[in-house]
Amino acid sequence: MNMMERGIRGPAVLQYLDAEYRVVTPGTYVVCAVTGAQIALDDLRYWNVDLQEAYANAEAAMKRYREIRKG
Repeated sequence: MNMMERGIRGPAVLQYLDAEYRVVTPGTYVVCAVTGAQIALDDLRYWNVDLQEAYANAEAAMKRYREIRKG
């Protein structure tokens, strides 16, 4: 039985680790820190361990990288 069948909906809380993440609070998605888009956990490929942020795609991850390099 998956999360949708059990009725678990809404945002998940994750701990972002190197090459993996740990689910702190179950949910069906996380929110992109740059675009605000919902990212299904099965589609999550980009995140920043130091900032503990998720990104919808490579472009969003690169945008955040450029922002933090300026600061």
